[in-house]
Amino acid sequence: MVVAGLRQCQCTFPRPVCDWPSAVPFPFRFDCRLPGADSRYTAGGQNRSADGVSMGYYLGVDGGGTKTDGVLLDDSGRLLGRGTAGPSNPLRCGFPAAFEALDAAIEQTLAAAQLDVNRVTAVCVGLAGAGRSRVVKRVMAHLVERFPTADVHVTTDLEVALEAAVGSGPGVVLIAGTGSAALGRSPAGRLARAGGWGPWIGDEGSAFEIGRRAVQAVARARDRLAPVTLLSDSIPAALACPNWDTLVERIAENPLELYPRIYPLVVEAAEQEDAAAGEILFSAALHLSRLAASVIRRLQMAEQEFLVARAGGVFGRSRLLDSAVEALLAGVAPRARIELLRTAPAVGAARLAQRLLSADTKAHGSAR
Repeated sequence: MVVAGLRQCQCTFPRPVCDWPSAVPFPFRFDCRLPGADSRYTAGGQNRSADGVSMGYYLGVDGGGTKTDGVLLDDSGRLLGRGTAGPSNPLRCGFPAAFEALDAAIEQTLAAAQLDVNRVTAVCVGLAGAGRSRVVKRVMAHLVERFPTADVHVTTDLEVALEAAVGSGPGVVLIAGTGSAALGRSPAGRLARAGGWGPWIGDEGSAFEIGRRAVQAVARARDRLAPVTLLSDSIPAALACPNWDTLVERIAENPLELYPRIYPLVVEAAEQEDAAAGEILFSAALHLSRLAASVIRRLQMAEQEFLVARAGGVFGRSRLLDSAVEALLAGVAPRARIELLRTAPAVGAARLAQRLLSADTKAHGSAR
C-alpha cells in the first residue's frame, strides 16, 4: 500500500505483530519475515562525475561488541577512506550507543574520503546482533534517514566477514571476538550458521567466555578447589583492582566490558606454562572448532576443498589456541585451507554493497 509517496512493510502480519514503522521512504522494499534478518532500501539514486560518467561509492561498516570499522570503496575497489569507533552491537551496548558508534565511524570514513553523504551509492552494514529482525528494523530506520539517496543493506557481521573471505563463493568463516559464531556457504549457495547466541547462552571460545573462565579459575584457586594460577595476580593488577572484592564488584557491574579485557592475560599466562590458562585456551579452541565443524558437516563439505577463514580478536594472539583450532578442523575437513582472514570485514561489507546493487541493476535491466 502506497500512501503519499510512502510504502509499508511487505509482510502480511497485522499490527502490532509487525512493529516496523508504518511508513518509510518510497521506494522501500522490506519484508520483516525475510530469512537472516536481511533488509534492503533502494533509493534508485545515481552519482555522476563532472564528465557525466556514472561513479559508484560503496560504504561498508563492520560493527561488533568491541569496535566499529568503516571503509569507502569506489567502482574499481580502490580504498578511499577509513573510520573507527567504539562498539555497536545494540544487544550489548544499547541502541543509542550503537547508533553513536555507527555514525562516528561513518563520519570519519566519509571525512577521510572527502565525500558528501549524498554521493554514496550503496551502504552495507554488517552488525553483531543483526540476526534478530527487531535489530535490523531499528538500524535500517536510522540508516535510511542518514542515506536517503543510497541503496542500504543491513545484515550480520558474519555475512560481511564471509564476503571478505570468499566473496560469493563457497567457504566458512569462524569468528571469535567478543562473541563467537560460524557461517558457511556451500558450492550450491546454501548457508549454514552455528553459534552467535550471546554471552548468557553461548559464545563459547570468545574473549568474553575466556575471561569469565579465567576469573572462575582464580575463584576456584582461592577456595582451594584448584591449583594456584598466575591469573590470581595478573588479573587484579591489570584491571587496577587492589583486592579480590573490588574485582568481583567491578565484574558484577560491567561483565561485558571487563571479561574480554582478560583474554590477553590468559594468553600470557599460558605462554608461561600456567596449567589453568592452558586448559582454558584449549577448551576455547575445542568449542570454536565445533562451531565450524557443525557448519561444514551440515553443508556436506567435509571432503571438499574450500577456505576456512578465522576472524576476530581471539585469533592470531595465541599459538596454542590457533594451532589447536587448525589441528581439530583438519580432522574434520582435511582438504580445507585454514588461515586468518586477510581482508577486513568492513571491506567485505563495501564489496557486498556493490555486488548486491550490481545484481539488482542487472535483474531490473533483464525485466524490462
